[in-house]
Amino acid sequence: MDQEWLEQIESCSACDACIEACPTYTVTGNLLYSPKRRVELARKVLVDNEVDEDTIASFYTCSKCSACEVVCPMGIEISKIVALARNRMVELGKGPLPAHKKVIQNLLEKGNTVNGDPAKRLEWLPEPFQHHESETLFYAGCLPSYLVKDAAKYSYLALKKLGVDFMILEDEGCCGTYMYESGEIAQARDYFQKNVERFKALGIKQIIVPCNGCYKCFKYFYPEVLGSKDFEIVHVVQQIYNVLKNSPDRLRRIDRTVTYQDSCRLGRAEGYTEEPRQLLRWCGAEVHELPSSRENTPCCGSGGGVRSAFKDLSFDIARDMLTKTETKELISPCPFCTFNLGFTNKSAELDKKITYIAKIIYESLE
Repeated sequence: MDQEWLEQIESCSACDACIEACPTYTVTGNLLYSPKRRVELARKVLVDNEVDEDTIASFYTCSKCSACEVVCPMGIEISKIVALARNRMVELGKGPLPAHKKVIQNLLEKGNTVNGDPAKRLEWLPEPFQHHESETLFYAGCLPSYLVKDAAKYSYLALKKLGVDFMILEDEGCCGTYMYESGEIAQARDYFQKNVERFKALGIKQIIVPCNGCYKCFKYFYPEVLGSKDFEIVHVVQQIYNVLKNSPDRLRRIDRTVTYQDSCRLGRAEGYTEEPRQLLRWCGAEVHELPSSRENTPCCGSGGGVRSAFKDLSFDIARDMLTKTETKELISPCPFCTFNLGFTNKSAELDKKITYIAKIIYESLE
């Protein structure tokens, strides 16, 4: 084990600051599902190669939202330690979980993680597919292509209306993030490399994504696993803001009262919090906040493979957020959040409206 990570594990002072920040502990009250316990168990996994059922549950219930890292006084990178523990558990034949294996099998067989029919991947596209070459690729991602189609559709339409030049792929495939998140690093390496070679052959130098899972995977997991990457990765909200920041008058004002939810990966991880709010204000929206916002926004419960294997836990975390949302409409920049919050809203009959941010921006564009 790398000495750096062992030192981080041993630096934990058991101050408990992380516990109340953790969404899995907050809704269960079970210390097994807390960052503190995961750090304690990490030594057993990474040094002693000891794995039992509780250890497996502890690490695979982590959504890797990094809320614990915001409050940790020792600066422990807990989400990275969780990733290392999952990798080791896979090496020891203790992971990933059956639900994760099923998702990965779908990915390999159908090119997506949601068991979608590849022939229907572009049903979200509001016009016939046209081959167009560009150094910029709009990469919709699995969830937007099949389950959160508004994220793909309105991101695409907004970019076109703003005059952004880009291409799309008929057979886009998957970024492969699920392999990495489940601990299947060797499998992820091969998959990542094939995507990189494909992008290089197409002359892709920039990739715009509406999906935060794709964003994190391309931006961080690819260079971590492969050593480097040859393209720039941009979230669609960043691209839209960059175009509109000098001409916000292109947005007509539509009176609307909304709550903006900072996703873990774009808000907490990237610190990209003010720009989406500014876009919404330019659209005429009155923007409200969750009780904890920006870098302290709670996780929706869908990340890190949690929703696939622990659906009830994911549901409870999402419901906790929605019951604290004071407005009827909640705006998210993340398809994972949009899907999980939307599913939970319907199942729990909470009478909320969950909207992907590109939709309100497109509706406001002159």
